[in-house]
Amino acid sequence: MAVLAAGRRFLSFTRSNSRAVQAAFSASLQMHTSGAAMQVKAGDFEKAKEQLKLLKSDPGNEVKLKLYALFKQATEGPCNAPKPGMMDFVNKAKWDAWKSLGSLSQDSAKETYVNLVSSLVPSESSKKEEASTTSSQQKYETLLVNTEDNITKIILNRPEKKNAITTTMYNELIQALHEAGKDGSVLTVLTGNGDYYCSGNDLNNFANVSLENKEKSARDGAVLLERFVSSFIDFPKPLIAVVNGPAVGVSVTVLGLFDIVYATDRATFHTPFSQLGQSPEGCSSYTFPKIMGHSKASEVLLFNKKFTAVEACDLGLITEVFPDNTFQDQVWARIKDYAQLPRQSLAFSKQLIREVEKEKLHAVNNQECERLIERWTSDECMNAILSFFQKKSKL
Repeated sequence: MAVLAAGRRFLSFTRSNSRAVQAAFSASLQMHTSGAAMQVKAGDFEKAKEQLKLLKSDPGNEVKLKLYALFKQATEGPCNAPKPGMMDFVNKAKWDAWKSLGSLSQDSAKETYVNLVSSLVPSESSKKEEASTTSSQQKYETLLVNTEDNITKIILNRPEKKNAITTTMYNELIQALHEAGKDGSVLTVLTGNGDYYCSGNDLNNFANVSLENKEKSARDGAVLLERFVSSFIDFPKPLIAVVNGPAVGVSVTVLGLFDIVYATDRATFHTPFSQLGQSPEGCSSYTFPKIMGHSKASEVLLFNKKFTAVEACDLGLITEVFPDNTFQDQVWARIKDYAQLPRQSLAFSKQLIREVEKEKLHAVNNQECERLIERWTSDECMNAILSFFQKKSKL
């Protein structure tokens, strides 16, 4: 019964689509009957076939049926194939689409096929160009970056992985921050795509480290982390975090280097370093005690305490918390107002506030990274990460 029901639904779909296909065919074929169409140049049809393979987005069933019919007409001529049975839903839809072309010549079918493919591929290219323009010539795998209304927005874009930070994302964030620091925007915002702000380090970064090369991997990782944190320390203009969901690990520790941190009320903040046999980073060993006091900082950095957004705000790590249902509207309205302030005035004022501590922050960053090299090569850390993966595999 389920099969019959599905068949009826598909039959209904193909009948309605068949009418739509015929209407689309009629519109595209009018140019041939008017004599205005250009003749297909040699090789254009073959080129169109190759272009179609590059199409990444699904054009829809109607267009796919149309392409199938035109291809068959162009290569075999009018439809003389026997009509498929009524229960052969897919082939029946294809046969109807091909049959609807009637006596259209093979040359005309080729031309219509080429024109249709051309209309699809440039459309996709124009979307890419538009995205490139609005995303400051987007060139990142793990980030979305765009500049609009005097605001450079950097979005962590691995929502399916809770925006966990890979080695690639580290490098891309360094590059994006470097470019944002030099562009003409007034301020820069870092946020996440999806339900999470960031779930911290992608522990798969550790998965392929062998015992033979673990020391080199640890040193390479520490160099990358030092560069990453330095990008925040040295950032020359106002830097705002829009924490749209839970934050873990390094995405929490570097918050002490931002100028403003806004969070939704469903955000949480967790730094499970001891749990993973590691130690603090992101200058948090200095900024957290300074911001929230020694005792509270110890709860976070030593004993893995997870804070709510409200608790983090009370401690001074977060500037302000907003209800989740109004978070985006309220925060972005405020940031757009800030972006109307004089650019140089904001930049110089930030330098006056931050310059005094820069040398200290860089020294702390180096010390933390040196300690992490020892941690990452220790049996304690390796066993803790192995235990994490084992627990994860049982879920």
